[in-house]
Amino acid sequence: MHTAKRFVSRLTRQTLALVLAGGRGSRLHDLTKWRAKPAVPFGGKFRIIDFPLSNCINSGIGQVGVVTQYKSHSLIRHIQRGWGFLRGELDEFVELLPAQQRIETSWYEGTADAVLQNLDIIRSHRPEYVLILAGDHIYKMDYGTMLAAHVESEADITVGCIEVPVEDAKGFGVMAVDEDLRIREFEEKPEHPKPIPDQPGKALASMGIYVFSTHVLFDELIRDHQSQSESSHDFGKDIIPSVINRLRVMAFPFKDPVAGKSAYWRDVGTIDALWQANLELIGVSPELNLYDSDWPIWTYQEQLPPAKFVFDDENRRGTAVDSMVAGGCIVSGALVRHSLLFSQVQVHSFSEVTDSVIFPDVDIGRNCRINRAVIDRGCRIPEGTDIGVDEAEDRKRFHVSPKGVVLVTPEMLGQDYPHGL
Repeated sequence: MHTAKRFVSRLTRQTLALVLAGGRGSRLHDLTKWRAKPAVPFGGKFRIIDFPLSNCINSGIGQVGVVTQYKSHSLIRHIQRGWGFLRGELDEFVELLPAQQRIETSWYEGTADAVLQNLDIIRSHRPEYVLILAGDHIYKMDYGTMLAAHVESEADITVGCIEVPVEDAKGFGVMAVDEDLRIREFEEKPEHPKPIPDQPGKALASMGIYVFSTHVLFDELIRDHQSQSESSHDFGKDIIPSVINRLRVMAFPFKDPVAGKSAYWRDVGTIDALWQANLELIGVSPELNLYDSDWPIWTYQEQLPPAKFVFDDENRRGTAVDSMVAGGCIVSGALVRHSLLFSQVQVHSFSEVTDSVIFPDVDIGRNCRINRAVIDRGCRIPEGTDIGVDEAEDRKRFHVSPKGVVLVTPEMLGQDYPHGL
């Protein structure tokens, strides 16, 4: 056992991770109007990017580059504040790689182009392996086991994959594998996803996680860059489909090591998915355990006082039931039920908040009713406001998701966005 651990840790020390965090996240509507999707708050005190970054640190990967592009100010600020604890003397770092036009006189044009434009930086770190990650998924994963599988199978490229319902697979790269887990077919976002042969209701979907042997990565990025074909310079659309017949490309199914089934992994790319994944955390035994001291999720830790619940009169009692409440919150004579309150939220007397996700620094006035909502950072909800009560009224002012979740942002309320989104 100890030998295996040393083997994995040696591999992780020879690995550079690149977190692709430049996406617009347009399906999150106004939540990503002024911030990149990986900077969207999640889980009461974190941001989405904290999950892949924490996975790197917990896996023993101390060399990480974060590739940024779209409206990255709050993301950069968060990483500078929360991820500066690594020791440069030990060659550990979380390095920001904004679009700098290092090779082309253009912005990053796709996931592969984003890596290509940083080839000189990758080369300077001299890694044996490059781990490419999406910056916008929620999961806990030991990348060391994937690296070990990559080496053991003598792969050129290894693709992390997970089983998803066939009807949901249209938004992913879908693959077919042989008995050795070698990928034989790969199609990005197919109209009619192919199911797993012995599981007709499931498809094998790419998680957007790739392990490359470094020389293979360099060769394929340069080949894609120089090709005369109409390439969109994307790993899922162009690189992986073009190499499966030439190179040894293996699948790595992401499974729970204890249960042996597909592990927890969420693409929180829509308002409905983000709302649901946040509220799942409130459950008695959620699939994603944030209280797991063996696999901590690191973040920027604001210095805040404890949450406070005040007033205990019959019709004015500060209460939170079946909820998660972060530091700095004050629930003053109000009822919070099955909701998640981020840092420094104030809920004033006689208000009710139900089945809702309230981002940091929100102030909810008296006599408000908020139901099945996502309230963006810094909103000041006026006294007597109803949200999630009358859908027709909500649609006049706010964004209502396909499943009826109401998104409210400061702009929709005629208010300025707060500094440090």
